[in-house]
Amino acid sequence: MSYVFPPALPASVAVEGVDERLPVRRIFCVGRNYAAHAREMGRDPDREPPFFFTKPADAVVDSGETVAYPPETENFHYEAELVIAIGTGGKDIAEADALSHVWGYAIGNDLTRRDLQLKAREQGRPWDWGKAFDRSAVIGPVHPVSQVGHPDTGSIRLTVNGEVKQDADLAELIWSVPEIIAILSQSMTLQPGDLIMTGTPAGVGPLVPGDTCVVEIEGLGRIETPIGPRED
Repeated sequence: MSYVFPPALPASVAVEGVDERLPVRRIFCVGRNYAAHAREMGRDPDREPPFFFTKPADAVVDSGETVAYPPETENFHYEAELVIAIGTGGKDIAEADALSHVWGYAIGNDLTRRDLQLKAREQGRPWDWGKAFDRSAVIGPVHPVSQVGHPDTGSIRLTVNGEVKQDADLAELIWSVPEIIAILSQSMTLQPGDLIMTGTPAGVGPLVPGDTCVVEIEGLGRIETPIGPRED
């Protein structure tokens, strides 16, 4: 097969402890999956069916890389998240079988142009300009299930310049990892390399150039993101 110009290299994320990288196919994100965060966003945290949005695969950024303050925003936010890496695809996956489809877990930071997201929400428009911009998905090394199991409890914590901004427990997820996988697979076929960002706790807030944002999840280590000068 030939192409009219060279295709882009596949997006990928690091794997803990090895040189090989995990290819990224798609990035799904769960909205408002912690009750306290739903409240701070002005929404009812009752257990309604979860909703999803996406980020492009090539939005991924490794831990330690500097992310420039993005254009067209004055309210650039962090969001600490547990990330699921799918290793075995499937459709209509039963909740009881869902964990067998997981290759591993990582720490994520769902970077958000909050002003653009809220404007889109108010106008009933998609969130893409607020969520799916360049370098908006910081994803740390993926830890294989064989090494870390399936974390469903444990601290998830975010600091900016050493100051704690988000501090919660994975047990506070409204929709659990098996539930998320089962529900998402009813709508589309999951494939190896799909990543799922599972939602963020309360305490989201702004980043400015010069900040260093650190996310830690118990059992998965930490990721770090310096924020660089504005990119206009």
